[in-house]
Amino acid sequence: MGQNFRVSSLIRTRLEELSIPTEALLRQAGLPLGLFEQPKIFVTTDELFAFYTAIETLAPRPWIGLELGSEQRVERYDPIAIAALYTSSFRDAVERASRYKRLTCPEDIKIVERPGECAVRFEWTLAADRDEPRVLTDLCLAWVLNIARRGIGTTLTPVRVEFRRPATDLAVYERHFGCKVKFKSSQNALVFRAADFDRPFMTHNPELLALIAQQLESELAFQRAQEEPRTQVKTLVKRLLAGRRPDIADVARELGQSVRTLQRRLAGSGVTYQNVLEEARRELARHYLVNSQLELNETAYLPGFEDANSFFRAFTRWEGVSPGRWRKSAMQGR
Repeated sequence: MGQNFRVSSLIRTRLEELSIPTEALLRQAGLPLGLFEQPKIFVTTDELFAFYTAIETLAPRPWIGLELGSEQRVERYDPIAIAALYTSSFRDAVERASRYKRLTCPEDIKIVERPGECAVRFEWTLAADRDEPRVLTDLCLAWVLNIARRGIGTTLTPVRVEFRRPATDLAVYERHFGCKVKFKSSQNALVFRAADFDRPFMTHNPELLALIAQQLESELAFQRAQEEPRTQVKTLVKRLLAGRRPDIADVARELGQSVRTLQRRLAGSGVTYQNVLEEARRELARHYLVNSQLELNETAYLPGFEDANSFFRAFTRWEGVSPGRWRKSAMQGR
């Protein structure tokens, strides 16, 4: 079963305020005209991307994603945004968002720390075979900054913002984020000073957070229960991979199962944990080679290899050619 993602009904009002009529949008995306009449709106990855691609097509401004991600009225926030706002700090908010965003989008939010700075990186490892719509990337970056500013209570400014895509409307983006914006980067990311990342939230409300988190955890559990064991484990492995190789105990812990139970479920699907791990690493390697400008040595780190030599050997075994030759061939075919 493919993974489904929930769309907030609140986006309908916001889109119409931004001069994007719902009916025209749904027609452009090839989605049912009654989509927003459903009590709970669920879409596949293909449908979600079609929805945001249609927004790009119909939007009166190419930077509409920045506006969608910068909603100021808390009554328009969805449960994930409310949960993030009620956390104790900016770091806590990003960690919560990373966990719960999988309910609404096939993205990973990763925290990458370096001396003096901390990056919030956005990756689309659950949609590794396609490019994400520009408007969706813009929305995600603007959303995190908006939550941080509301929670901290000041105009927080990143050190810089990075986009993988070529430069467009540079002045608009620098004005919105209040900092240098780098296009044609190796990542989609907001980069902050390390000290800012641990700033407390004035909006912290542990009682309300506990109530909202309980509901979101229930939805996560339901989502996972709908997935086949192989898909479920591969999704988690992709989220956990980054400079390390998660073992089956890590995945079992995340799923709230014993190792033995997880092994039995995978065996019922005709695979082992090692099979799924290899499959996840191979898909991630292909994704990063095609969708980033990272050097080959840097690419080795992301699928969980300890060094470049191990990555080169594994990739050559998978594809029959070196990573460099595979990347060149793949890029020529795009």
